[in-house]
Amino acid sequence: MNLPRRQFLKFAAAAAAVPAASPAARAQIYPARPVRWIVGFPAGGAADMVVRLVGEGLSERLGQQFVVDNRPGAGTNIAAEAVVRAPADGYTLLLVGPANAVNATLYPTLPFDFIRDIAPVAGINRSPLVMQVHPSFAAKTVTEFITHAKAAPGKLAVASSGAGTASHLASGLFKMMAGVDMLDVPYRGEAPALTDLLGGQVQVMFGTLTSSIEYIRAGKLRPLAVTTAMRSQALPDVPTVGEFVPGYEASTWNGVGVPKSTPAEIIDKLNREINAVLADARISARLANLGATALAISPADFGKLIAAETEKWGKVVGFLGVKPN
Repeated sequence: MNLPRRQFLKFAAAAAAVPAASPAARAQIYPARPVRWIVGFPAGGAADMVVRLVGEGLSERLGQQFVVDNRPGAGTNIAAEAVVRAPADGYTLLLVGPANAVNATLYPTLPFDFIRDIAPVAGINRSPLVMQVHPSFAAKTVTEFITHAKAAPGKLAVASSGAGTASHLASGLFKMMAGVDMLDVPYRGEAPALTDLLGGQVQVMFGTLTSSIEYIRAGKLRPLAVTTAMRSQALPDVPTVGEFVPGYEASTWNGVGVPKSTPAEIIDKLNREINAVLADARISARLANLGATALAISPADFGKLIAAETEKWGKVVGFLGVKPN
C-alpha cells in the first residue's frame, strides 16, 4: 500500500505545481461551446437581421454557433435583465442599442443599472433616421418646414413608432433645438406610422432608413434630411438636419454587451473578432444595403457612446415628459 500512496502524493504535488490557466490561455480557448446572443426585439426586424449577419461571421471565425435568442418586451428591458443575471463567462451576449440608453430615464424604476451592470464589448453599426414628409406637404427643405411649423404651432402632426422610441425622441430633439411645437402622434410600431404618413394623415416622421428607403426611391415620401452628423451613402444628395439646425444628431446604433464581471480577456477577444467581421467587405456591403455603416470601436469607446447617449436622451425624455407605454 505504501507504493501507491507515494505515487498518489507525487502526482498530487505535480498537479498542485501546475498553475491555473492564464488569462491569455482562457481567451485562446474561448468559445468552447455555443454562445447565446439575446435580442430584445422580435425576429425579422432590422436589429435582428444585423445580429444574425454578425453572428454568422463570428461563427465562421471562431468555430462555434452564435445562437440568437429573441426576447422582446418591456422596451428591451426583459432582454437586458436576462443578461445582467447571466453568468459572466462570455457565453451570454446582449444586443445593445438606443433603447437601453433611453430606458435609464424613461423607466422610473428598473431592477438593474445598465451602465453599472453591463460591460461594453463592441459597436456593430450606426444608421440614420430620415426626416420625411408626404409629397403633398409644401415644405421641401428643413428651413421651409421650420417656417411652416412656427406659423402653425401645435398643428403639424409628427408620427412616431411609440412613446420613447428612437423616432419619437429624434422628433423631440428636433423640437427642442429648432424651437418648434408639433403634435405628437405615437403608433404601436413603425409600420402603422408609415402607413398614415403615406396616406397623408400625418405630415412628418423621423423614420428608420431601412423601412423608408424604398418609399423614398418610389417618390411616395419626400426626404428633407437625415439625422446623422454625416450624410448617408444611401441618400447622398439628402442633407443632414445639422446643416440647418447646428449640433443636431440622432441615430440608431447597435453593439454588444455582456455581464459586468466578464473577464477582460474575453471582452477584448470578442471586440477583436467583431471588428474583424465588420471589416469584411461582404459584411459591410450587406450593412450598407440596410442603410447602415459599421461601428468598429474599442470597448472603452463603446462605453463612452452609451454614457453620452444616456445623458443626451435623458434630457429629451425630461423635455417631452415621456412615460413608458
